[in-house]
Amino acid sequence: MTDNAKPIDLEAVLDPAQALVPAVQRVNETRVSRGFWPKIRRTAARIPFADQVLSVWFAARDPETPATAKGLMLGALAYFVMPIDAIPDIFAGIGFTDDAAVIAALIATLGANIKRRHRDAAAEALKRIQSD
Repeated sequence: MTDNAKPIDLEAVLDPAQALVPAVQRVNETRVSRGFWPKIRRTAARIPFADQVLSVWFAARDPETPATAKGLMLGALAYFVMPIDAIPDIFAGIGFTDDAAVIAALIATLGANIKRRHRDAAAEALKRIQSD
């Protein structure tokens, strides 16, 4: 870390009000790019909202998605990939309810930014994952 660099506060990274701060966006983007595919491959068969998570992923990666929507999507996806969250994912049955709630709230708020092409790409990716 350089002398001028400020350490990232984990609480700020998880705070929705901070989702559009450029440093927080970079942290979320890095976390999502490293952790998304390993986690979705491990969990896709167990979570009924995998198609929705994947559609958010494809929308967040689309250059046509507005930057503000992208920042919030990356925040939600970062929460999904975080190993520590409100209800740990290791608890069968209830472990993903907080993740599902975050994704559902995001889609309710920003659903207009998730296009048919994102949903189609998500369905195709889910088929590939489930056939592996």
